[in-house]
Amino acid sequence: MSSLPLGGKQPQHKAPGDPGESHWARPHYDVFHDYLIGQKGLANYTVRNYLSDLGTFWKFLDREQITGLKAVTRDTLGKYLFWLLSTAKPSARNPKLGRDYARRSVLRRLVGLRMFFHLVQKQGIIEIDPTLKIDSLKLDKRLPQFLEREKVDVLLKAPPEDEASGLRDKAILELLYACGMRVSEIVGMNVSDVNLAERQARVLGKGSKERRVLFGEPAKHAVQKYLQIGRSEFCQIEKETALFVNNRGTRLSARSVQKLVRGYAGRAGLGSGVHTHTLRHTFATHLLDGGADLRVVQELLGHSSPATTEIYTHVTQAQARKAYEKAHPRSDARRRDASDANG
Repeated sequence: MSSLPLGGKQPQHKAPGDPGESHWARPHYDVFHDYLIGQKGLANYTVRNYLSDLGTFWKFLDREQITGLKAVTRDTLGKYLFWLLSTAKPSARNPKLGRDYARRSVLRRLVGLRMFFHLVQKQGIIEIDPTLKIDSLKLDKRLPQFLEREKVDVLLKAPPEDEASGLRDKAILELLYACGMRVSEIVGMNVSDVNLAERQARVLGKGSKERRVLFGEPAKHAVQKYLQIGRSEFCQIEKETALFVNNRGTRLSARSVQKLVRGYAGRAGLGSGVHTHTLRHTFATHLLDGGADLRVVQELLGHSSPATTEIYTHVTQAQARKAYEKAHPRSDARRRDASDANG
């Protein structure tokens, strides 16, 4: 059996999910850490979540006085999942945390456990993968939230274009909507990745997969204006390659982009539920509404499977139903309204 290296410099501060130097699970943590980064090529934020989830699993095993992976069975995992569901409580950070939220959180942890146990079985550390006979939790499918076109227009007009930060933020919002990029993709872009003449850009998606995204004249104009006027006010360092920079002239962080999107959504009166991924959902939904082929949308979003993109067809179907109920004279909704009006 091949094995992944456990080497590498140990962090000075305890990382999420790290059971500690003397804990029996530490070698398994290191193997999973190296796998997520070296072989899966996941983003730092995703790696952090998986490792943090694994830390919760270590705590449960300690609680059950289990000190080795070979002692983990299907029943152990079932008890663990039930424990997660039963101990989930609302918090100041997640005041709406309830059973539905807990089930989704548990499902994410189950995905991480499947990946972890598949790996350690492959390494020969265990003989049987205990997750193989664990049924996935059944969750109600939630349709992606998106903005109507009028609301997008209001959001895109929110940044002030008479200051450098406003020009930058306008360019960010325009690109997020025009290209359907993830926040990690837009902050990772360099100036050299953008081709204004061709109205396209190169982005690095999940798993370090490169793809081309397209944008129209409004986004081109916003980026061009930012590059000509706004960026130079922030960035005096010639060697800085990042497209979007902060007021110190260094690459803008994902957290900053998320914050500015929420801020402009609030300023535009769109509420607190609008975030960077809302614009990605909106991009896909509006393309399909406009008649774009599902495969094209899949490619532009960077989805590896068309099944992931198909959720947006349900969104457009829901919109079609809503429009029909509102507009068609023979729809049940219209007939009920007419009946009510006639007394």
